[in-house]
Formats: sequence, C-alpha cells, structure tokens
Amino acid sequence: MVSSGLLQVVEEPAPEVAGLLPAWLQFPGYRIVAALLVVAVGVSLSNLLVRLLGRPIARRFDRQSVAQTVLGGIRGLTVVMTLVVAGSLVGLQLSNIVLSVTVFSAVVGIILAPIVGNVLNGVFVLADQPYEIGDMIELDEGTRGFVDDITIRYTKIFTLDNTFLVIPNGNIRERDVTNYSAEDERTRLSVDVLVTYESDISEARRLMEAACRDTETVIKGGPDIRIGSARYPAAPRCYIADYGDNGVLLRLRFWVTKPYNLLTVESGVRTEIRKRFADADATAEMAYPHRQLVFDETSKSQLPMHETDGDPRVPDADSGGVHPEMDESPATTDATDDTQE
Repeated sequence: MVSSGLLQVVEEPAPEVAGLLPAWLQFPGYRIVAALLVVAVGVSLSNLLVRLLGRPIARRFDRQSVAQTVLGGIRGLTVVMTLVVAGSLVGLQLSNIVLSVTVFSAVVGIILAPIVGNVLNGVFVLADQPYEIGDMIELDEGTRGFVDDITIRYTKIFTLDNTFLVIPNGNIRERDVTNYSAEDERTRLSVDVLVTYESDISEARRLMEAACRDTETVIKGGPDIRIGSARYPAAPRCYIADYGDNGVLLRLRFWVTKPYNLLTVESGVRTEIRKRFADADATAEMAYPHRQLVFDETSKSQLPMHETDGDPRVPDADSGGVHPEMDESPATTDATDDTQE
C-alpha cells in the first residue's frame, strides 16, 4: 500500500544523509527533525529575500501590484525548493511526487478549477492594468472604494462605507469597473436646475456659473482639458438642456480636482446656487409645479339638494342650495393643473 511504502521509505535511512551526519546525531527520527529544520530555515530565508529584494523590485516595476506579485513568487519558489530538499531528507524522490500528481490530477483538477480560473484572470488583470493599488473605482452596482490589494486570486477593495470587499479576479473581469484615478484624477460633474419661464435665463446661467466657481475643489478656469481627441473648457459652463413642462432645464457642467468627495462637491454647488437665486430679486427663480383652483357658475349647481332636518351643515333646496348660516363659497370646485409659464 501507499502508506506502508511511505513508512518504509521513512524508516530506511538515506545513505547520503547518514554519511553527512556523525553517529551521535543519527538518533531515531533524526531525518524528520532535519526536514522540519530545513523547512523552518527555508521560510526564514524566503522572508529575508523579500525584505532584501523589496526595494529594488519596487523601483524596477512602476506598478505596485506587479511588484508584490513578483515578491510573492520569489517567496513561494523558495518555500517549494525547501520542501523538495526536506522531502529528499526523508527519502521522498521526485518520481514519487510526479506519480502522486498524475494520480490525483483528475480529482484535484475539478476541485481547483475555480481557483485556477481566478489565477489566470489575475494574470490578465495584472497585464491589462485596468486599475492599480490606491485607485478609486466604482463597480457596476454603484459600490465605490479604493483598491487595497491585487493578488493573483482576488482583488481587495476598501469601500467608502469603511468595509472590505474581496472579489475573485474571475468575477471582477466580467463586471464593469469605472476607474476615477486612472491617468488624470480630474472628474467632470453635472448639476441640473429647473428655472421658471419668467426668469432671466442669461442671468440664471451667470449666477450658476459664479456659484460653481466659489465652491471649493472646483476648477475655476485655465487651459482646456483634453479627453481623447476632444477638448473641453476647464471653467464651469451652464447650458440650456431642455424646455420642460414646468420650466427651463439648465445643466451646469464643471470639473473637480479630485474624485474622492463628489457628493460633497455637488451639495456645495447646489447650496451656492440656492443662495444666489434667493438674492437675485426674482430675476432667477427655481420652478416647481403649481395647482390653480378655478371657480365658475356651475359650482353651486353641483351641490347635493335634499332636506336638512334642521342641520345647518347641510344645504336645502329652499335656500337655493346654500344654507343661510353657511359660507356662500362653493363646497366643490373644479381643479385643473396649470403649469407655471
């Protein structure tokens, strides 16, 4: 059997090992102790190599994730070589290891298929460079965070909600990932404001642009920002986006220096716009739906006509549909929605 054969290999001393050790060290089980010592030395050696080669490799590769992967490979290769040496001390031969791998490859292959897939996808992630450690990214479901670590098997994201999100590389390559930190950290935002048709549109646009320039982290002006083959103004610009039912839709486009507090910047811009509109003496007013109540001559005729039995709250026919003690304002009205023009 395999177990008895392995036990026999362990019990039989290896001649080359026995010749290297003095007789007083060849106590029962000394080969196992020697193998454990070799493994311990190999692990320590791998850590020492990582510390010694860490800085040179980091300077050699621009991407931190690639440098960490190379250092991890050095550590793993050192440990594997140590295990091979330790196995030779207890009598394990390379042919036995190859035979064992061949026997169990089919079963283990099915179990390790997802892991192997993640490893291959991790190689593609490192090669394609869609993001780097420290980049701010957004997943397709809206989760935002910073890339904390990229390994061969998974990507670790530190979300803005102070939680860690670990995603296998096989899954993250199939998802849409928005990188806010790639190449240029400047990000373009939009804020929509609906103003009334009676407002001075030119003045409203000017006020919105001025409010945006007074907000922190907003780029006030400067050279045009190039995206691909197109160039866009760096200063805030306000455009007429649409003529809606309730007013004119103005769209403010502006750039921010960093993509890390987008919601805070948008809130600050909206606050400044509100303040300037409030001080504009009705030259610029935000629009909202209005309801207008229309009273006509048919409103009284729609009241119910029946006997009141002395109840002053119910109109009777003798009083023309309106009780003397009641207000002559009609009880029912025709309501029509009229949009503000």
